[in-house]
Amino acid sequence: MKKILIIEDEEPIRRVLVRILSEESEDYQISEEEDGKLGLNRLLKEEFDLVLCDIKMPKMDGIEVLQKAREKEISVPFILLTGHGNVAIAVEAMKLGAYDFILKPPDLNRLLNAVRHALETKELVTENKILKKKIAKKYTIIGESKEIDEIHNLIEKVAPTEARVLITGGNGTGKELVAHQLHQKSARNSAPFVEVNCAAIPSDLIESELFGHVKGAFTSAVKDRAGKFEIANGGTIFLDEVADMSLAAQAKVLRALQESKIQRVGGEKDIKVDVRIISATNKDLSKEIAEGKFREDLYHRLAVILIKVPLLSERKTDIPLLVEHFTHTLSKEQGVEEKSFSKEAVKMLMDYPWTGNIRELRNVVERLMILGENPITENDIKQFASKQN
Repeated sequence: MKKILIIEDEEPIRRVLVRILSEESEDYQISEEEDGKLGLNRLLKEEFDLVLCDIKMPKMDGIEVLQKAREKEISVPFILLTGHGNVAIAVEAMKLGAYDFILKPPDLNRLLNAVRHALETKELVTENKILKKKIAKKYTIIGESKEIDEIHNLIEKVAPTEARVLITGGNGTGKELVAHQLHQKSARNSAPFVEVNCAAIPSDLIESELFGHVKGAFTSAVKDRAGKFEIANGGTIFLDEVADMSLAAQAKVLRALQESKIQRVGGEKDIKVDVRIISATNKDLSKEIAEGKFREDLYHRLAVILIKVPLLSERKTDIPLLVEHFTHTLSKEQGVEEKSFSKEAVKMLMDYPWTGNIRELRNVVERLMILGENPITENDIKQFASKQN
């Protein structure tokens, strides 16, 4: 059911609005209030999917109801109704976040379309919030060690800025989690987060992937195509394994950083882009620079802030928390029983070297969840995680 609140001081208009909406859909549950003050009190007590609110009312007008609702962080869509076509009031209403502004007596089609669209928008916003929460949960950095606390502190300081960040650390340490956290906690979090694995793209295609191409630029370029920089416009681009990028692509990335412009492969037109660049590597870039494989000027542009993600062997106290986290998430993903680990089993896992870091630990926990007993014991560790020795 979609809950709609009508706030209108004129009883005949209220009655008409109730009848129109009731006939439109049985899915509409309609409530009424006869003035702004009663309407606001109702909003503070109940959740609604839409509010139809008159502007000129006794005790509290519609603009004030909208304003106070927003102050209380009530984000329900408002459609404001008025018998006076005042442009200034309409502009003020829209600035406060009104979904629509309709003259009385309302045109039936115009009103019903506005109601349908407002409810659809509310549904999309709700779904988006749920999705964002799921994404935030998925990319949570698990751990309470000193090393992880330092990373959390750095993220809190750096995320709200526009500073470019270079994340370093071994394979499987969770560099992409840091990148996602930096984006989610930034002002760009409602814009795209575009991830590019530079190591997975052939060197002859990396420029096209990053900057796009025009039709005919090369044999398989059958139409114009936007690159990752254009797709990420307004948001964040994450260049994972940035050290694997060709020198030609590095030069173009440098230009994008310096001038906020790119050119598609085969094109001559400059395209303005507004992106924040976060990059990551598991290589020693000073060594890559010395060997002529990585541009020093690009390094200094990318590494305004350096965040080093520790190896799992450097934060072994986090292993029990990680095991608990993976056990819980994997039981949901795999549809298997959530198993517990004996203290001795956890101790054995803490003593392993974990050369593959968190990724390796996750794989081992998954194997144990499927093949091990409940609770998982030292014998299960020896039998199913023996390759880690």
